[in-house]
Amino acid sequence: QVQLVESGGGLVQAGGSLRLSCAASGRTFTSYTMGWFRQAPGKEREFVAHISWSGSSTYYADSVKGRFTISRDNAKNTVYLQMNSLKPEDTAVYYCAACRANGIRRHEYEYDYWGQGTQVTVSS
Repeated sequence: QVQLVESGGGLVQAGGSLRLSCAASGRTFTSYTMGWFRQAPGKEREFVAHISWSGSSTYYADSVKGRFTISRDNAKNTVYLQMNSLKPEDTAVYYCAACRANGIRRHEYEYDYWGQGTQVTVSS
């Protein structure tokens, strides 16, 4: 069992930056690949980024590539999402998720545990 708690969301102007954190409970954090998803009002939840258990492999949605960076600190049981050059269309609730399988995981159904989400609002 893994419990995930996101933090770091807030209100930022377009062009600004935010860093989201996701703290995981449990001693098996390194066994999980981790992902970030987001859900904008009236839209389905979508994949944002993925990182392997070791941190050596990452994968991004085209919409955030070059602007967002996913990373993890296994000693702190924490995964991060650094978001730069934010745009109003990045406004959404951001969720972190944990997956017990290896490999690139881009779909909601592939993830086993979810956080409660943190709101990110980008003003124009």
